[in-house]
Amino acid sequence: MKSSHSRAAVFAAFDDPNLFAHGGVAAAVRLAERCALPELVREKVRLAGAGNGAGAAPDAKAMSLVAGMLAGADSIDDVGVLRHGAMAKAFTGVRAPSTLGSFLRAFTWGHVRQLESAARAFTRNLAGHCSLLPGGDQVVYLDIDSKVKQVHGAAKQGAEHGYTKVRGLHFQIVTASTPLASPVIVASRLRKGSAGSAKGASHLIAEAIAQVRASAD
Repeated sequence: MKSSHSRAAVFAAFDDPNLFAHGGVAAAVRLAERCALPELVREKVRLAGAGNGAGAAPDAKAMSLVAGMLAGADSIDDVGVLRHGAMAKAFTGVRAPSTLGSFLRAFTWGHVRQLESAARAFTRNLAGHCSLLPGGDQVVYLDIDSKVKQVHGAAKQGAEHGYTKVRGLHFQIVTASTPLASPVIVASRLRKGSAGSAKGASHLIAEAIAQVRASAD
């Protein structure tokens, strides 16, 4: 099977004001609310001194970013998908992409650590609502990885050249899984671009083990 029209002659648009294309987002947002994600972000993330109101309502902005990613957004502009169709009837407090960009640009390393703290607490709450790691009473596998992500902008805190020869930030992430469960992110760390791949790994693994144990309680 193939299209009977050339790519240049085809244009698809979605403009029905009573429908939206990502119905599953509603269930995911409701679950995040039941697990207190907005409250945790509001309690832990404090962007003191951020200009132009970038630090205001961090809970609404974080939830907009999460919902946008669930809807397939992989850039700030893509989060505009939350403002199409009947999204405004299903959700309130959706922030514009430009507002979310200002919010993220206000983050320092310390603010990222605050967000990581909220994420850890949220994961523990989520474990109480659904079985994140079935089979974890027998064995849990931990996998730690790092990657340098290229970034742009002279004022980007921590952006440096590392072993990849590109200017970026170097993050670590730990996932937990079992023979019955898909990988779940249980710990993460954002580091400067010049950091070695193994730097801080032992501390991050210890944090991941503590998180898995706390989620199993």
